[in-house]
Amino acid sequence: MVLPVKKFNVGAIQLALWENKGKEKKYFSVSLERRYTDSEGKWHGTNSFKVHDLPKAVLAMQKAYEYALLKEPEITKKEEQN
Repeated sequence: MVLPVKKFNVGAIQLALWENKGKEKKYFSVSLERRYTDSEGKWHGTNSFKVHDLPKAVLAMQKAYEYALLKEPEITKKEEQN
């Protein structure tokens, strides 16, 4: 099972950061969802957001972007060593 490199949670918003390997180098991609519980208490995720979720989604994306920028030199350095 492939796991995300990092998850960022802001309220009900969850962003997963994934490391991918391209032909020439590695890169990051993201998945973004709103988590909620149903009437039975089971957790689900949706890619539909309420208007008040948008600032939380922006914050999660900013955190992921900062993390990816700081990690990028490490990825590049590892590739140069191989």
